[in-house]
Amino acid sequence: MNNITSLELNFQSAIDKDEKIEARDWMPDAYRKTLIRQISQHAHSEIVGMLPEGNWITRAPSLRRKLALLAKVQDEAGHGLYLYSAAETLGISRDELLDQLHSGKAKYSSIFNYPTLTWADIGAVGWLVDGAAIMNQVPLCRCSYGPYARAMVRVCKEESFHQRQGYEILLTLCNGTPEQKEMAQDALNRWWWPSLMMFGPSDGDSPHSAQSMTWKIKRFSNDELRQRFVDMTIPQAEILGITVPDPLLKWNDKTGHYDFGTINWDDFWNVVNGNGPCNKERLAARVKAHENGSWVREAATAYAEKHKNQVKVSVA
Repeated sequence: MNNITSLELNFQSAIDKDEKIEARDWMPDAYRKTLIRQISQHAHSEIVGMLPEGNWITRAPSLRRKLALLAKVQDEAGHGLYLYSAAETLGISRDELLDQLHSGKAKYSSIFNYPTLTWADIGAVGWLVDGAAIMNQVPLCRCSYGPYARAMVRVCKEESFHQRQGYEILLTLCNGTPEQKEMAQDALNRWWWPSLMMFGPSDGDSPHSAQSMTWKIKRFSNDELRQRFVDMTIPQAEILGITVPDPLLKWNDKTGHYDFGTINWDDFWNVVNGNGPCNKERLAARVKAHENGSWVREAATAYAEKHKNQVKVSVA
């Protein structure tokens, strides 16, 4: 038995015992690569995810709504920070991560390539998109990689607030005028299927899922999480009094779950591959923001260098 094999066996043994892998521990290159891909995609999603909601801050219908939405967008910026920091512990720089995003090499969640057309969309994003995010992310608090798992604890607590905020927006609209309830129904019609796509391809078509579960990066498969989301969300829609746009949706007494229709995977892959309604707009906005912020990074670097030189002089 060579040394590499022994290291791999010890590594998998630690994971099987639910021990955390830390940044300085030995890990297979494939495990490191998988984590960088997943964590960076997650970080990019948080940052790009600020865009569909950010343009509604000034248009929110009351000061209370403006403050709540502003707080949510700030939270998302913080989530991106936590996650980029977690990715950096794996030996990749933040500059490299951002270059991958801006060049289109790195992916982010396809859900953020759909437009927010009305105020009800902000409610739907909070209820459905953040609800799906929570379903995906709570198990990540038990991820085998320690820095990622610890970052997710705070992220999930804040995402829970975001989900409740979105649901409360829709509840207010559904208890309002017929026109407001119709607006909520329209938002559900447009966001339902993209929200189901957030969990990724079906298990048979997901190239990374099986290995990620063996490494306990993931704890549940894409299809398991999607089913949990449907089961959780349908009773909430019934309370709102709006209808999920799926004629095949029905409760199955035998399985104890809701049956639902077939997802349009062609649409999913079309958006993932850069051809969604807002792909180009979202990426252009991120690149522009990065370029416009270059003076801040340059000033911070110059200040840090000046401070370091002053310390050297005082020590000398």
